Amino acid sequence: MAATLVFDIETIPDVAGLRVAWGLEGDDDAVAQAAFERRREQTNGSDFLPLHLHQIIVISMLMRDADGLRVKSLHGGPGEEGRLIQAFFKTIEKYSPNLVSWNGSGFDLQVLHYRGLIHKVQAPRYWDQGDDDRDFRYNNYISRYHSRHTDLMDLTALYNGRANAPLDQLARLCGFPGKLGMDGAQVWPAWRQGRLDEIRDYCETDVANTWLLWCRFQLMRGALDSTQYEAEIAHTRSTLEGLEGKHWQEFVTQWPR
Repeated sequence: MAATLVFDIETIPDVAGLRVAWGLEGDDDAVAQAAFERRREQTNGSDFLPLHLHQIIVISMLMRDADGLRVKSLHGGPGEEGRLIQAFFKTIEKYSPNLVSWNGSGFDLQVLHYRGLIHKVQAPRYWDQGDDDRDFRYNNYISRYHSRHTDLMDLTALYNGRANAPLDQLARLCGFPGKLGMDGAQVWPAWRQGRLDEIRDYCETDVANTWLLWCRFQLMRGALDSTQYEAEIAHTRSTLEGLEGKHWQEFVTQWPR
């Protein structure tokens, strides 16, 4: 069984970077609020920051391979961002998995690229387009239409941003739990309150929802038949039931059989 790695990141404003790039002054809250206000003026209402000014605090990964299914998160403060990103790309270096994401092409990977540049991260396997491995010339992580990375949101929308569906709503429509506890807009306030563990838990349930949608997509496209799909779902449920953490107990409770 080829390894599949579902991933998701959570970010906060790069307040130190905003001081450098935009010349903002003040404490972290003041800098963040000034940045949000500037973005609202620039975009007619959205305070979403440019991708290179997002600082990664959590990278959650769900790995499925011949050894089973497991969930792991890399998380830490701003001073640890480079370590988190390097560890993520080392996982790709080790396993060469097929990556699966929800909006990974429109957010997660782009942020990882920019922040990796800032921290001198090395990721030769990820960036290989056939120079080191001939097979990567025809199927690599970078090309939008290759299968080493599937942005499931982008693919199911047929690469039409106007057709994108929210992860939470589509997961619920398919009978899965959807998002629990918070959403992306609540990450910065939660971070300022010292609730990193809750942010990690939220990110982990996002990768679980994405994995379940990936299994459903594999059924739809014929990569799994009905028996294989039900077996994979049962394996996922039993694995998540055995994981520690209240968020997994809540996730399974909210997932009707």
